[in-house]
Amino acid sequence: MDPNFLIRSVREDDLEGLHQLSQQVYFINLPDDREILKEKIRISLDSFNGEIEDKFAREYILVLENLEDHSLVGSSMIIARHGSPGSPHMYLELREVQKYSETIHSGLIHNVLHLRFDEDGPSEIGGLVLDPNYRNRDEKLGRQLSYARFLLMKMRRRVFKDRILSELMPPLTESGESVLWEALGRKFTNLSYQEADLLSRKNKEFVTSLFPRGDIYTCLLPPEARDAIGKVGQATEPVKHMLEKIGFRWKQHIDPFDGGPHYWAETDKISIVRDTKKCRVSREPLRRKGKDLALVGVFAKNEYLCCQTSIEVTRGSAQLPKATLEALQVESGDTVYVMPLS
Repeated sequence: MDPNFLIRSVREDDLEGLHQLSQQVYFINLPDDREILKEKIRISLDSFNGEIEDKFAREYILVLENLEDHSLVGSSMIIARHGSPGSPHMYLELREVQKYSETIHSGLIHNVLHLRFDEDGPSEIGGLVLDPNYRNRDEKLGRQLSYARFLLMKMRRRVFKDRILSELMPPLTESGESVLWEALGRKFTNLSYQEADLLSRKNKEFVTSLFPRGDIYTCLLPPEARDAIGKVGQATEPVKHMLEKIGFRWKQHIDPFDGGPHYWAETDKISIVRDTKKCRVSREPLRRKGKDLALVGVFAKNEYLCCQTSIEVTRGSAQLPKATLEALQVESGDTVYVMPLS
């Protein structure tokens, strides 16, 4: 299988393509704002070339390029650390509280939410966007975009945390509102979901100052708000199943703004990270269709390159099609990382 698409680190001249992708879905990590995106591209470039000294302050943007016309058809992101002393990772912890009365010999088990903070947070994956025209293809481009982030983690393990977080989108109303936020967050901040989400990008003080610090009993919330806790939207269901398949689990943490579940995994226990191996490129290119399929990644001049390809691996030597060698800019003897997909 010759690659038709290349996943690579974002470039300065990708601004227009990235902006078009940002208009297709609402993501806090990929806003529909050219100036913010321009700054995010700069941060990603500085992260890949090591100019940001604090390795956990780095953020990485990957893009999916159609090799036929060189258009951008997708993107995904990694934030090296989500949660620091100046900007903590915030979440609502869902747990049970038992209440019992000796007088009436009866009790209840309540679900409560409690606001928590983490100033040394995990690495976070997010910002996965795929042009609708490229969905449901045989190449499984959404999977490629997602898995390419874990391949990067394996290749540069020391710059990522020991835990990985994925914040999944919940069901939203037709107008884009969060049912939980309307029932809870707005009551304490007098802000709409969009206003609060936008403000939290730069300043989370309003949440720490205005949200209650004690237990919030979910029985006091409207039924539709209770039902939304920890749920994902229909479009996010495939992402949830994919994450569960490779080792992510819901730890009863939800987003304080929209109620979406936070899925977690230990970095080194993620199956596709564990299965990724370092190989040397074989002297001879693969001249026939390989029996195996893999995601193959490499660094070339501080640029991350990755593609899905046929491959045959024998004793640490990887045979790749000529088109793959050209796309990844590698030759015989070079080191590549191989993530098996079949």
